[in-house]
Amino acid sequence: MQKPHPFTAARATLGYLDPASPHTGVHAVAVQEGWVLKKRRKKMQGFARRYFTLYQTGLLTYSFEPGQPVRDQIIVQTAAISTAPGRKDIHIDSSNATFHIKCLSTEDFTRWMLAFKKFTTQGLEARRSASVRRSRQESLKIGKSALIVEEMTTTLHELEEAFNDLVESASKKHLSVGRTKPEKEKQRESVSVFGLFKKAHSHEETHRVDSDVPQTPEERIRQAIELLKSQHMNLIKSFQGFSPLEMSINQPSPLPYTAEEEEQQDRTEDLSDNFSFPFTRNTKRASLATTLSDSVHEWFDASEGHEGAEVFVLDPTSPDVGEQPSRMTSDSDSDVERAKDTNSLDTDIESTEPTNTETCSQENTVITRRTRLPAPITGDEGSLFAVLKKNVGKDLSAIAFPVTFNEPLSLLQRAAEEMEYHTLLDQAAEESDPVNRLQYVAAFAVSSYAHTRHRTGRKGFNPMLGETFEDNRMKFIAEKVRHNPVEMAYHAEGPHWELTATSAGKTKFWGKSLEIIPLGTTHLRIGKDHYQWKKPSSFMRNLMVGTKYLEHVGNLVVQNTTDDSRCVLDFKPSSYWGASNIVSGTVQDSSGTIVSKLEGKWDEHFSHEVDSSHLIVLWRVTPWPKNTQDYYGFTSFSMTLNEITPDVAGKLPLTDSRLRPDVKALEEGNLDSAEAEKTRIEEAQRERRRLGVDQKPRWFKQQGDEWVYSGGYWEERANGWKGVDVKPLW
Repeated sequence: MQKPHPFTAARATLGYLDPASPHTGVHAVAVQEGWVLKKRRKKMQGFARRYFTLYQTGLLTYSFEPGQPVRDQIIVQTAAISTAPGRKDIHIDSSNATFHIKCLSTEDFTRWMLAFKKFTTQGLEARRSASVRRSRQESLKIGKSALIVEEMTTTLHELEEAFNDLVESASKKHLSVGRTKPEKEKQRESVSVFGLFKKAHSHEETHRVDSDVPQTPEERIRQAIELLKSQHMNLIKSFQGFSPLEMSINQPSPLPYTAEEEEQQDRTEDLSDNFSFPFTRNTKRASLATTLSDSVHEWFDASEGHEGAEVFVLDPTSPDVGEQPSRMTSDSDSDVERAKDTNSLDTDIESTEPTNTETCSQENTVITRRTRLPAPITGDEGSLFAVLKKNVGKDLSAIAFPVTFNEPLSLLQRAAEEMEYHTLLDQAAEESDPVNRLQYVAAFAVSSYAHTRHRTGRKGFNPMLGETFEDNRMKFIAEKVRHNPVEMAYHAEGPHWELTATSAGKTKFWGKSLEIIPLGTTHLRIGKDHYQWKKPSSFMRNLMVGTKYLEHVGNLVVQNTTDDSRCVLDFKPSSYWGASNIVSGTVQDSSGTIVSKLEGKWDEHFSHEVDSSHLIVLWRVTPWPKNTQDYYGFTSFSMTLNEITPDVAGKLPLTDSRLRPDVKALEEGNLDSAEAEKTRIEEAQRERRRLGVDQKPRWFKQQGDEWVYSGGYWEERANGWKGVDVKPLW
């Protein structure tokens, strides 16, 4: 018998469907196939020719050549499909993966869009009938979805217990040589362990499990996995016909159309006439392509809820960036994190443990730091789409988002969170071997993502122009240096290292996922070595339906510009059946030869792989507090950032984020006061901008596209700020 291709076997392990398998039912019917240009996963690599196939079941796959193993796949029925008038680009976003493709000709574009139409539209009568039935079915669909989720939870729990019992049983058999159990007793154990899978989820499953054919434990576990796959597909289908946004998105707008919107409407009607997409006037009205923050943002709202995939028409160009008093997304990769329960390495810290203490070397005093915030989360997070619904047709850059969208930290303080494991740089500075030093620098770059693991969709407070934040534990100073587009710069230093970074970015909404694209560069100097790197994109998944989570995807290359050695880190996308948050990498010398291999998870640990059975742990995450979910998903380090300890009391400049009254009020759980102070501070900044008296960057100067530390902050601090003229920001 011919062995399966190793790549195909590996992808089958991760849960990919084989289009040629009879179980998929798609091996004989392909709706559309052909060559297109697909954007590569890695940055700056452009597009490459790939062979795409769309099957009758809605499975879209691609490979290097026709007949070769499938590289990746998307289920079109659960995807959002977007395109731009007059172009041949198509974007397919299925929450856990996004394909950006270009057709080779206008004819190919037309054929592909007509093929996608079969999974994105319904007949007019079907839509009308669906709208009549929707109110009756919504409660049933919610109940059905909840039942499927409950079944999946039970099955997962039972599968985990059965697998653990199987491993334990195998271990006992190896240890107890010469001792055997009676056959009846073995049968009773087998029934007790694996009989739990005999629950009749369906008639078909009951018949298969309870049949007289003897089954091995491996077969029973495999059946449980197949059952989970079936339940997962049923869950997806149960959500397709139900959209909690329908009642809010489809409300008629009370605002008149502007000239720009009329032009956009005409372009959209031309495209919808060609392909008969189910757009309505309200849907076109809700198609937004404007900024949500000071960064460069592109937002395109979802189409009307209907069965099948969602279709979007994008604006061909991005609008100018306007002013925004409150950022919608925070800088870099630190906006949002998956709320999940895993068997991770962290051993939760009880909130009743003594507070952290450390010694301040400058004053030889003991600093006691808190382990919880003054108040837990107050108020609901709020709905982004509810805000958008109330501001249809308005410039989103002028919308002041409610304070419930925030967490009690400014974006400058969130930048400081990336420096939590700065001791890795101390270890790197102590290393004389260039490979070991580069490994610790890479571990630091990975560790800067760890604090995002338990974060929700809340954002940090947008700093005022000229606002600063300091942390004397690593001589960290950050300042907002530009308002439009928003840019922040920060600098930190240790005994033998110095780090400077510019933090900026933009976001793009692809229909179901928000892509966060960092634009700044991080520079690190250790002795004569100069390292620099740029961060990969981050994706906020399940924005419309389901549990939101954040994943970082792409390459992060730490380049030593002194000797041209580098470390290439690959942040891998999560798969349903595979591990999540995986990072792997290699260290290459100046000639490009691989001299070291690295592996780990950005939220747990990072190690040097000596050989197949020997790992050297470079970094391990600090355990999260037991009550982290009650306090915005903060780490123990994050909870100390807005605290005024004795070593900084009376020494902070008036521009420090700790002194912002709106952040302090939210931290104390006073929503009314936080909202009022936030509005007052933002209005004061707008007034300063109108008068042309905005604060100028004081501690950083611009060099090309980046900002560098100009020095003097800690000297002025020691001098009591006597020579510094600071304008009030709040």
